[in-house]
Amino acid sequence: MRWTVLGYQSPYPGAGGATPGYLLESGERRILIDCGSGVLSQLDRYCRPYELDAVVLSHLHHDHIADFFVLQYAIRLARQMGRRTSPLTVYAPGVPEKWGRLLTYHDAIDWRPIEKHRETSVGSVRLSFHRTDHPIPCYAVLADNGRSRILYGADAGPRTDWGRMAQSPDLFVCEATYLKRNVPPHPSGHLSAEQAAVAAERIGAKRLLLTHLFPEYAPEEVKREAHPHFSGTLYVAGIGFSIRLG
Repeated sequence: MRWTVLGYQSPYPGAGGATPGYLLESGERRILIDCGSGVLSQLDRYCRPYELDAVVLSHLHHDHIADFFVLQYAIRLARQMGRRTSPLTVYAPGVPEKWGRLLTYHDAIDWRPIEKHRETSVGSVRLSFHRTDHPIPCYAVLADNGRSRILYGADAGPRTDWGRMAQSPDLFVCEATYLKRNVPPHPSGHLSAEQAAVAAERIGAKRLLLTHLFPEYAPEEVKREAHPHFSGTLYVAGIGFSIRLG
């Protein structure tokens, strides 16, 4: 499997950046995981939107779905032009309802509520969805192709039970919303770089990719705070960062 960062910033993109979005490739299959602001233009560097096999939206907060509504246009136009014959399958929660109602779009989207499809397969990749600690329903994604496993943590607070999702994943993609200098007294729904590293160590992750970063963070500072707490290989996300597993 190959994991490529299309966007990693939050809650808004910095200059030339993008909020969360990732391309997961296995064999000939391409899965877009989250589709934040700026992600669609980054995706076009790797494949045309109509070449996607599936999309997963971890939750319906703006920074994770902003470009999805533009993606709907791209898929509908591709169908009208004969470049795609079937709707794009999208796994996403249905709440908040005002956003859930907008997930379908004419004949372009086949929306499958995560609440009803907690496991699925896209080609050889088995996907399972696990609820995290977040103010609205949010789902981590475990991708397993039989040779390697990637755990994408989405947005997740300190009460997230990572151990029930996976042990010893080959790659753990985890948010690092806070640094020590700005972590709130009672964080809810998000983690610091240090907390992400502790979680990765606890589940025995082989590699940790820190993401969901404030645009003004310096990668060196993020890595410096996480490094003492994780014994595996540590990365900090950037546009175009790509890692192949298995």
